[in-house]
Amino acid sequence: MVREDEIRAAERAVEWPEPVDAGLVFIGRIRTPWTSRLLCPRQGRLDGPVCRLEIDAPWRVALAGVELYERLEVLYWLHRSRRDLVLQSPRNDGEVRGTFSLRSPVRPNPIGTAIVARVGQEEDGVLLVRGLDCLDGTPLLDIKPDRALFVPLAPPQPGDAQTG
Repeated sequence: MVREDEIRAAERAVEWPEPVDAGLVFIGRIRTPWTSRLLCPRQGRLDGPVCRLEIDAPWRVALAGVELYERLEVLYWLHRSRRDLVLQSPRNDGEVRGTFSLRSPVRPNPIGTAIVARVGQEEDGVLLVRGLDCLDGTPLLDIKPDRALFVPLAPPQPGDAQTG
């Protein structure tokens, strides 16, 4: 079983570099039923429990129009994940894979992403969704319409043309 901050046989960590501020701002918090990585699902399911995206007051006006989409892409900061592993052994069997070939929460920049089903919206800047796989209290980075459902609203430009 996975343990918090465990380094398994054959996994490799790197020395953490000096941080450079990317200027990220959290726009709210995510409320889920999970308080431990050991209980959290590895992948969200659209039939999973209803979770809450609690948007902070300055950003609530940015929710205008979100009701037009049945699915949203949610980006979040996996704040309790270690960040130094470059080789990981998901099966704990000595076989390793590079972090960039996995959907593990353990990564240099622990940004999680999920396609969620929008269930509803409350007046106080709360979106109700299904399909998340993160811990209760996870910082929220961004919300976007699911790219499979989104058609650009701006006029076309040359780079939009299909080639090949």
